[in-house]
Amino acid sequence: MSDNLPAVVHEICQAHGGDRTRLMDIVRAMQQKFGCVSGPAMELLAKELSIHRVEIESLVSFYSFLSTRPKGQVVIRLCNDVIDQMAGADEVARAFEEELGIKFGQTTPDGKISLEYTACIGMCDQVPAALVNDVVVTELSTDAARRIVRELRKHGDPTRLVTRHGDGCNGHELVRAMVMNNIRQRGSIIFTPTNRGEAIRKALAITPAEVIRAVKTARLRGRGGAGFPTGMKWEFTRAAGGEQRCVLCNADEGEPGTFKDRVLLTEMPDRVFAGMTIAGYAIGADEGILYLRGEYAYLRAYLEQILAKRRQDNLLGNNILGKRAFKFDLRIQMGAGAYICGEETALISSCEGLRGDPKNRPPFPAQKGYLGRPTVVNNVETLCCVTKILEEGPATFAEFGSQGSTGTKLLSISGDCRSRGVFEVPFGIKLSEVLKLAGGEDAIAVQVGGASGQMVAREEFNRTICYDDLATGGSLMVFGPERNVLEVADKFMAFFVEESCGYCTPCRVGNVLLKDRLERITAGCGEPADLEYLQELGTTVKTMSRCGLGQTSANPILTTLKNFRATYNALVKKRGDGRQPAFDLAAAVAEAETIIGRKSTHAHA
Repeated sequence: MSDNLPAVVHEICQAHGGDRTRLMDIVRAMQQKFGCVSGPAMELLAKELSIHRVEIESLVSFYSFLSTRPKGQVVIRLCNDVIDQMAGADEVARAFEEELGIKFGQTTPDGKISLEYTACIGMCDQVPAALVNDVVVTELSTDAARRIVRELRKHGDPTRLVTRHGDGCNGHELVRAMVMNNIRQRGSIIFTPTNRGEAIRKALAITPAEVIRAVKTARLRGRGGAGFPTGMKWEFTRAAGGEQRCVLCNADEGEPGTFKDRVLLTEMPDRVFAGMTIAGYAIGADEGILYLRGEYAYLRAYLEQILAKRRQDNLLGNNILGKRAFKFDLRIQMGAGAYICGEETALISSCEGLRGDPKNRPPFPAQKGYLGRPTVVNNVETLCCVTKILEEGPATFAEFGSQGSTGTKLLSISGDCRSRGVFEVPFGIKLSEVLKLAGGEDAIAVQVGGASGQMVAREEFNRTICYDDLATGGSLMVFGPERNVLEVADKFMAFFVEESCGYCTPCRVGNVLLKDRLERITAGCGEPADLEYLQELGTTVKTMSRCGLGQTSANPILTTLKNFRATYNALVKKRGDGRQPAFDLAAAVAEAETIIGRKSTHAHA
């Protein structure tokens, strides 16, 4: 590697225009070429891009799919989120370890295969699942794990693990994935036939202000979870100062239990790209970026082909559909495994070739976003809705849903239910009706909105899916009678401890303390005062954290405290002897007993 490293570094940098803001693409290319981004490579990259080495090392160390040390030629990343564990991921993990003869986090002695855990990969409807390099393998079993290892040892080619193709465009020649769409219910807005190019034609026939007015009239709210009015966001961005503006599509659905954007990108990419183009026209932008999570790299070649066809058909590029002076094009920016990049300012940082650190607000992205330009960041589903609004009019769109939440919502439903998959339902539907659709009527709890959402108890299943009640970006995880909700909350807290960027103390430290205290309680060593401690600390983390991750990371504990208080109460007890139940005196003095050669009178009284 050392002999041709300078030439390769130069070639990769030149392929990206020597642009420092494309550092994510550059280091991804280095990782793919050499299995890591080594120290010598960083030195060469720093010289090529005229930046400091520490900027490169800072970025590489941030993303889980990048490494400063060599990994195997094949990296097996087993998803270990709650839903996968419920489906037997732990048994699959043991099978991988036994067959490979290594533990997770290690590489085989021959340097060929590395074994790692990873967080949700967007496949919770077909679990357990794993990534083998960029190849998705689903519905794993212990036998399948052993077979995968044996095959990789023979040929070392992850693509040969795919012996069947999923439905729809998963069988496309540029995708060839075993992933299933699992579209269980098609509604009246998203999963409808696409009239390619019609939405853009109608948008270009009116002024940008009228396009924004149409989106506002439809009362469209962002489908990413926050629910901010889309038309208002566009209006703010168009009104901001500056000659250049940008449209970003957030396709980094890293929220555990969410996978509906994966299906939209697979089956309806034209509708997504049309929505971005319409947004560009409305706000006066000529550049767009689709931020595609690293876990969906298997879709990239297919999406690039769709973009090339749109340029060929004059739906992207200069003078789109004959509209003079309107030019708009977009590129795909790959992520590299970082949940925090689903937060819009962290996503912007990543697009700029930086660590995925959230930015301080204000200024907001609409004022100063990507490269300091006024920027709109919209979710994949939101942009699909934009296209539909321009195709059929805002009044038609607003016929569906409720007063404060118009249109339909895509729900990614997983867990203890008969029909896991994607459901398009009208806003205002009751949670109990959704559970009936999915075959999860016997659930004792539903996590609405992913790990950062809220755990809803059976007594509240009459609540509605809408922004004024149960708001969600799309994830619904169903838990049956045999599940322990506090164990689920503990796993969610472990996820947030792992995914915190570490910038602010409330999130970096507070989540660890919350998890530790929850584990004390579930171990039977809790006192009533611990519940007050959890409530106060959780509220502090929520209030004082810098970004959306920390502001929602305490929700697994805060919402279970609220909705499953009896479960907590049954585990805590007040001690009358003045001792702390979490402190094991005998264990604490065991070493001293060994040294002095006798038992402690107090510890064994």
